[in-house]
Amino acid sequence: MLLSIIAVLFTFGLVIFLHEFGHFIVCKLTGIRVEAFSFGFGPELWGRTSGPTRYSVRAIPLGGYVKPAGESVEEVSGAPDEYFSKPWYTRLGVVVAGPVMNYLLAFILFAGVILIVGEPVPSTEPVIGDMSQGYPADTAGLKPGDRIVKIDGAGVATWAEMADRIYSKVEKELSVTYSRAGVETTVKLKTRKAPEGAQRGVIGISPGIAYSSVPLAKGLAMGAHQCWYWTAFTVKTLASNIYKREKPDLAGPIGIVNIVSKAAHTGAADFFFLIGLISVAVGFFNLLPLPLLDGGWIVLFLFEGVFRRKVNAEVMKYVNGAGIAVLLSIFLFATYSDIMRLKTSRDAKKAAAAAGQQAK
Repeated sequence: MLLSIIAVLFTFGLVIFLHEFGHFIVCKLTGIRVEAFSFGFGPELWGRTSGPTRYSVRAIPLGGYVKPAGESVEEVSGAPDEYFSKPWYTRLGVVVAGPVMNYLLAFILFAGVILIVGEPVPSTEPVIGDMSQGYPADTAGLKPGDRIVKIDGAGVATWAEMADRIYSKVEKELSVTYSRAGVETTVKLKTRKAPEGAQRGVIGISPGIAYSSVPLAKGLAMGAHQCWYWTAFTVKTLASNIYKREKPDLAGPIGIVNIVSKAAHTGAADFFFLIGLISVAVGFFNLLPLPLLDGGWIVLFLFEGVFRRKVNAEVMKYVNGAGIAVLLSIFLFATYSDIMRLKTSRDAKKAAAAAGQQAK
């Protein structure tokens, strides 16, 4: 329990703090006066004022914040070192710096894990390496380390052979025979359609991973590729959801905490790689053109640069109000999805346990 709490605080603290640190650094470099820069939220535990800036450490270590002078239109006094006194391209640089820091963190973590641990190579053995919570394999009681020996009564010798038979059953029932500690068990489950929109069935399992060492240049290139791959995957998935009018499979705070907790108990490599994934997700999400997010400010500042007109305070009030409504809706939807995943997993496991008792 303690390890899970520390892992969650470290993950969110690091990812969000570095995002805000990116804003802070560019403010300093461009001569924007920073009134406050904090690690954490809530009551101040320690603070020190240096020049115009109050540096502090606060009680809740879940990120941080930076407060540039005159960061809202209402606060502008006309001083040359205020945020809105600077040209639009300077403010654009400030807002872009947050997501850039998230991607930089992700690159360092991805490349670091690859260089230290090695290049991950999927195992060819039909042995479960990882599982997705709430998916058919999870609800049927399978666990990492189980060896799949039969699909619909036919033996499988490799992961590829097993996967092909599962892929061919889209939202259909199949039987899976697995071996655990030398004991074979057969369960029936219904496949799901692949979340990326492909016409194939999945049960929520992935193979084990082996590692091979890589040279420095290749490790750095692979780290950069991971940043690109997960960003492109997110864009394609969202585009597919919108085009097909499907409900997006979002993870909210509950789901993310659960994933981080599991990764912390799996090993350091998995944990730091997951932090990289979360950092990419935070960077990408903040680039979306939604009010209050960095992406929303990017759109407004580009508008100002093209049309040579600043958005007035009245318009900003309505834009920010809409942004709060959108972000709150996303938060509530993601949290609801987390709760329903947990409920579905729990109910399915109870049903599977009851069916097993009846079989006995």
